[in-house]
Amino acid sequence: MTEVARTPGAGGDPQSRSAAAQGESTQHESTRGESTQGGPIQGAPTLALATEFDQADRAEWQRLVSGVLAKTGALPEGFDGPPESLLTTTTYDGIEIQPLYTASDAAPDAGYPGLAPFVRGRRPEGNVVTGWDVRARHGHADARAVNREVLADLEGGVTSVWLRVGRGGVTVEQIADALHEVRLDLAPVTLEAGADYVAAAEALLAVHAEHGVPDGEVGGVLGADPIGLHARTGTAHDLAPAADLAARVAARYPLLRTVVADGLPFHQAGGSDAQELGATIAAGVAYLRALTDAGLDVDTAAAQLEFRFAATADQFLTIAKLRAARRLWARVAEVSGASETGAAMRQHAVTSPAMFTRRDPWVNMLRTTIACFAAGVAGVDAVTVLPFDDALGRPEELSLRVARNTQSILQEETKLAGVVDPAGGSWYVEKLTDELAHAAWDEFTSIEKAGGITAELESGALAARLAETWNARSARIATRKDPITGVSEFPAADEELLEREPSGSGGLTGGLPRVRYAQEYEALRDSADAHRAATGARPKAFLATLGTLAQHTARATFAANFLQAGGIEPVNPGQADGTDDVVARFRDSATPVAILCGADATYADQAAEVSAALRQAGATQVWLAGRVPDGVDAATFDGTIHIGCDVLAALTGILGELGVTIQPAGATDSGAKDSGAMDGVAR
Repeated sequence: MTEVARTPGAGGDPQSRSAAAQGESTQHESTRGESTQGGPIQGAPTLALATEFDQADRAEWQRLVSGVLAKTGALPEGFDGPPESLLTTTTYDGIEIQPLYTASDAAPDAGYPGLAPFVRGRRPEGNVVTGWDVRARHGHADARAVNREVLADLEGGVTSVWLRVGRGGVTVEQIADALHEVRLDLAPVTLEAGADYVAAAEALLAVHAEHGVPDGEVGGVLGADPIGLHARTGTAHDLAPAADLAARVAARYPLLRTVVADGLPFHQAGGSDAQELGATIAAGVAYLRALTDAGLDVDTAAAQLEFRFAATADQFLTIAKLRAARRLWARVAEVSGASETGAAMRQHAVTSPAMFTRRDPWVNMLRTTIACFAAGVAGVDAVTVLPFDDALGRPEELSLRVARNTQSILQEETKLAGVVDPAGGSWYVEKLTDELAHAAWDEFTSIEKAGGITAELESGALAARLAETWNARSARIATRKDPITGVSEFPAADEELLEREPSGSGGLTGGLPRVRYAQEYEALRDSADAHRAATGARPKAFLATLGTLAQHTARATFAANFLQAGGIEPVNPGQADGTDDVVARFRDSATPVAILCGADATYADQAAEVSAALRQAGATQVWLAGRVPDGVDAATFDGTIHIGCDVLAALTGILGELGVTIQPAGATDSGAKDSGAMDGVAR
């Protein structure tokens, strides 16, 4: 049998395939700055673009940064470190994102597009000639409805179809009906059929034969992914059937791929970018071993794989992740003995289901636009933009049209696909790509040392690491350090939740969890809505405004936004005339919860008196907007709401005091939390 990546750490790092290739790249690089003597523009005047500007250096920039931070109060008194350190952020993989990148931050040479390690793209021409594959996902039990949507998508600019088979999709027997009148020689099909992937693949190939498509023109992906199925359900599946199918396909259909190494289960479990990369590469290695064990050579086996990753609204991390993925796989392929051509990874990017919100779903259009842009910049082969209402249930015509038009605009109007690796050469992107590749390589080698991806899933070790990251992410979401527009920030207070037909995928049990970043906030909103439906009134909290309009408006506005994130109606009485007036207006509000809103100086003078008066008037909870200032007893209040506090905990406490029963997160999701996931049960 062929030795496939049995020593994945060879070389100790995910760098490109050979020192000779690196030296050649360096040689090319060294000629870029040479003079043009003897060249076609000999004697041309030198164009100096910066002559009209003062010479800038880092010290001057740091001085200006210090000045801005000092003016905003962000520079601690006596701070003597580099001011930019106060602007540094850290990813969930421990990578520090600097506010400024210069030539001193240059990463190792990324090579050239179309050459190993393929950081800059799988093909030298990138997507310039054909654009990336616009792949639309379709999943519904009604084959005729699916067929109508597929044909509409193809007429509207979609170039391939992602078809769900089984739970949440058509049956194996209905594949032909779902693809009725589809030109399969022009529109390849990617299947997602769970454990029924062999039967679904045979049915699809039979449809190709019925349509008269020559074997040499059959494209697409059959979607065999037993490891992904294991991750989603908790039940291990033998890789041998997938390997046998791949061997049969490779012998007859040169353009068809059989296996998907899917990173979405790890991403949807709350994992970091490096964890998603490491686990997906580990899955790819497991498949490569299984396929070579089935008799395929390494190059042929690698050609049977497609890799699927999540594209998020974090533009630069998505670009770096997808570029790093190609570098990682090129290293694995090199160690496995693949040729340079065989080391090129085929990528499918899907807009992250975890970032989708059910509340204010229109904002999802902005999220998916950024994610699609990032995937396009990264040079992926195929992109799926999920419809903006995907988290609510079955998408409708408008959202399907917006999803495909998002890609059309980016490709056709902005000409995004017309540039090969547009991020290449950016000190920031190249450095981030390099650091993320190393972090992911560490994750991958850790999985391999533990026995491989199947062993890690069986032992629960991978799930534990993903849970640790999700806990860290959840804490930042709860404190709004990771804000969610339209949900935790700037919620639409009077929003009526869009109604959609259930997607039919149902809730899956076992396996890795499937989370959405907004789920805890949306559970509070759902609970508040249920309370309103049961009682006829929305839960309310009184804003006890202290001082003049100028003194209390900022914190009253903050408190109102804060409360609305939990579905609580803020009652703002406006400027009150002293404590008695505040108390009178509180009684009129008919709520037992009050939040003091004012300036620190006003709190020092009035907070204790007003709080006591409100309690005497029936307030069972009194909160303070802002931090407790010096000279004020914190015991006066039941809690404080301020920037950086645990918003979810505070809202849960207030809702509980208002008699609202809190629903568990995800309880009202319409089966869409499994977006992109199958449980392998055909219906």
